[in-house]
Amino acid sequence: MSETSTPTTTPVGPVDSSKTPRFAGIATFARLPRLEDVGRADIAVMGVPFDSGVSYRPGARFAPAQIREASRLLRPYHPGLDVSPFAAVQVADAGDIACNPYNIPEALDAVQEGASNLLDAGSKIVTIGGDHTIALPLLREMKRRHGPVALLHFDAHLDTWDTYFGADYTHGTPFRRAFEEDLLDTEALTHAGIRGPLYSKEDLTDDARMGFGITSAMDVMNQGVPAVVQALRERIGDRPLYISIDIDCLDPAHAPGTGTPEAGGLTSRELLGILRGLAGTNIVGADVVEVAPAYDHADITAVAASHVAYELVSLMALQGR
Repeated sequence: MSETSTPTTTPVGPVDSSKTPRFAGIATFARLPRLEDVGRADIAVMGVPFDSGVSYRPGARFAPAQIREASRLLRPYHPGLDVSPFAAVQVADAGDIACNPYNIPEALDAVQEGASNLLDAGSKIVTIGGDHTIALPLLREMKRRHGPVALLHFDAHLDTWDTYFGADYTHGTPFRRAFEEDLLDTEALTHAGIRGPLYSKEDLTDDARMGFGITSAMDVMNQGVPAVVQALRERIGDRPLYISIDIDCLDPAHAPGTGTPEAGGLTSRELLGILRGLAGTNIVGADVVEVAPAYDHADITAVAASHVAYELVSLMALQGR
């Protein structure tokens, strides 16, 4: 459904927790209906259980299932944005893309095909990964439909490196490839949450050459969320915006279950606040990646990721409403 169209049926929402306890039943995202049960969706939550592109700790292939489990406690009304996303538009769980774990290019093609099918059916997509390699095929689909897009990339790392061990497609290279493939609007590219050591100062020079601006984790602390949001909105404008969120943008205290943790990151409150400040921007797609459940404690990281995905769904629902 387009942003200006009028729904013809009442959206099917989550399972009623007053009738079926939250810990019971199938673990779809936020206990929403499966896509096949409603036929179409304005917003589809798509899982990509793929982590063959990681460079350190593996395990993000198990993230979609764990994020769905953690999302059982999400509720239907978002007071911060004053929206009931599951009542405003039809949101559904589109299940997982079957990715070849032994062939990265083939897996990326499968992700792009899955995204294309959902977009062709009229859905916007919030993707839960998986490692950050999967952002590349998603951006390819965004370019095909919208032209080069603005990118807001939350991460501890730049992810604009050239290769790892001679491999072009890894979780550290997606935005270098996206730049080379002309998928990005180079007037509106921002990394947020960046911190930690680099290989050399040339990493920053190379990154700036591609058009990226950096809002570091320390910038968020020093400037505060409102100032950061204002700067981001000025840079993004009304361009089609893709938001890509590596959960390691959060400090390990808030997201221990990730493959390449770095000290000194954002709090989950800061991340949610920045996202909330983007209400009204032209968001065309988003992903949440790099949750590694084996390194998590008491589902801290999965809970954070589920709330981030809920925030993205709610922002998109505001557009649809």
